[in-house]
Amino acid sequence: MEQNENNKILIHACCGICSGYPISMLKDMGYDPVVYFYNPNINTKEEYERRLKAQKVVCMYHWVNLIAEEYKHQEFLDVVEGLENEPERGKRCDKCIELRLKKASCKAKELGINKMTTSLVISPHKNYEKITEIGKSVSDGIEYIAIDFKKKDGFLKTNKLSKDLGIYRQNYCGCEFAYKQI
Repeated sequence: MEQNENNKILIHACCGICSGYPISMLKDMGYDPVVYFYNPNINTKEEYERRLKAQKVVCMYHWVNLIAEEYKHQEFLDVVEGLENEPERGKRCDKCIELRLKKASCKAKELGINKMTTSLVISPHKNYEKITEIGKSVSDGIEYIAIDFKKKDGFLKTNKLSKDLGIYRQNYCGCEFAYKQI
């Protein structure tokens, strides 16, 4: 695939760890990834900044552009209100993923990029089919490219890269409700 504007893809990145291998895989597939860091689910500004710093390292390593939104945790809290006691991977998580992917779709439109995907699916703790369904349902005219990045040892590869780069490695998705469960 020749590199041109039609090969641009917006990849919603949940964190530096999870996006490392997906970025390289997208580049190998001929895409020109633009990384979008929008994660209002992260429970503190300090944690958000640690993850953003790791994301910047990964983007510099891959020579790709990064667009990072301001930290606005209240956007997440508003969306999950009433779902605080839901179990991990339940309705609260679905709403969180929907919020982030919908915003990614809007950003792709704003930038004139007609394809999007997410690094969320690389985690063995996330449901690929459910995330794909959500991504397609909120894409609003943007083509959601469903790629199961964890296949072919993707999760191992992305973890190795994050270790090699020495970036911050968190042990929970980011929200205070998941943090209470670890």
